[in-house]
Amino acid sequence: MSKASDIYDVVIAGGGPAGTSAAIHLALAGAHVFLAEQKKFPRAKLCGEFISPECLEYFELLGVAPEMMRAGGAELTETVFYSRSGKCVNVPSAWFGKEHTRGALGLSRAEMDARLLSRAREVGVEVQEETHAHALLLEERRVRGLRLKRRGQSFEARAHVVIDATGRKGVLARQIERNEAHGRAAKRGSPLVAFKAHLENARGVADHCEIYFYKRGYGGLSHVENGLSNLCFIASARDVRACAGDAQRVMREVVMKNKRAAQTLENARARSSWLAVALEGFGRRRIVPAEGLVCIGDAASFIDPFTGSGMLMALESGEVVSRSVARHLAALRNGESFAGLERDYRMDYDRAFRARLRVCALMRRAAFVPRMAETLIFALSASRRARRALALSTRC
Repeated sequence: MSKASDIYDVVIAGGGPAGTSAAIHLALAGAHVFLAEQKKFPRAKLCGEFISPECLEYFELLGVAPEMMRAGGAELTETVFYSRSGKCVNVPSAWFGKEHTRGALGLSRAEMDARLLSRAREVGVEVQEETHAHALLLEERRVRGLRLKRRGQSFEARAHVVIDATGRKGVLARQIERNEAHGRAAKRGSPLVAFKAHLENARGVADHCEIYFYKRGYGGLSHVENGLSNLCFIASARDVRACAGDAQRVMREVVMKNKRAAQTLENARARSSWLAVALEGFGRRRIVPAEGLVCIGDAASFIDPFTGSGMLMALESGEVVSRSVARHLAALRNGESFAGLERDYRMDYDRAFRARLRVCALMRRAAFVPRMAETLIFALSASRRARRALALSTRC
C-alpha cells in the first residue's frame, strides 16, 4: 500500500461546493490540503441548480466569480411558488445578497463544480479525482486520515483533520455510525425519492425559478445554460412505485397534478438522463461524528430544497469549518487535543445555521401537505412584508 504523503493538515472527501469551498479557504490560509473526489469532473449531479445571490458573494471570496459569470447560466430574478390549484406567491431574488448583486443564477452543477475544483488546484490543493474514500484510519478511537482507492491502487492519506463533504450520503460519518450501531436493527426504507433532468421545451418564465407543490412532494423548474431548463422534484416512494420507478411517468402523473406544472411541462422532453436518489430525511446531522472527523455541506445538514439555500449552506459551511480549523491548526500540528477545534466548530456552526434549520423544519409541514401549502401561499400573497421576513428567515 503506497502513501500519498507523510501527513496533511486536512484531508477532504468530496469535491462538491462544500468540499472545494473548505479546501480553497484552507489552502489560502496556508494549510496543506488533500481533496479526494470519487467522480471525474465535469459530471452531472442531482440538484436544483439554483445559485442564490449570496452565493455570488462567496464566489468572490473564493476567486471564481468571473468564471461563474462566463459559464452561460441564466439570471433568475424571482422565485415563484405555485400551489396545486395554481395560486402563486413570488420572492424576488433582490431580497437576498447585497444591493449591487445581480439576481440568482441558474447554472448546472457540472459547470459550477468543475470551476470550483479547478480553483482549488490553482491555490495549491492536491486534488485526486476518481478516488474513492473507502475507510477511515482510526487509531485509539481518533480519525487520523483516510484509506483511498484510485484506479485499482490503494493508498493512505493521513491528516490532522478529516472533513466529510460527501453530500447526503455522509459516507465517512456513516462508517462511524455503523460501528456504533453494530447489531442493531436496520433502518427502514427511504420515504422520498428525488429526480432531476435537463429539459427542452419547458414553458417556464425565462428569469423565474418556479416551485410546484403537489400531493406528498414538490419540485422546481428553472433555466440553466444552453437554453435548457433544470427540473428537480421530490415524490413519495409509494407514488414512485406506482409509476414503476419511471421518472417521466412520475413527472406526468404526480408533478403535473400541479396546475402550473401541467402548463410548463406539457411539451417538455428530457435532454439528459434522469438522475434519481432516495432521500432519508432533512435537517441536522452529527457534525462531529468522531474525534478528528467533521462534516460539512449536506453531510452535516440537509436543508429543504424549496428554500433555495442548499448551495449557500454548502459554500458557507466550507468557510465556517475552515475558520475553525485555521484557528487550531498550529496546535494540532504540535499534537495537541482535538477538543478545542470541536468546541469552536460546534459553536460556529450553530451560530450560522441553527435558526434557519429550525424555521425550515416548521415550513416543511406546509411543503408536504397540499392544503396547508395552498393556505400559506394565499396568506403570504397578501403581505409583502411577511413574505420577505419568512424568506430571510431561511438565511439567518
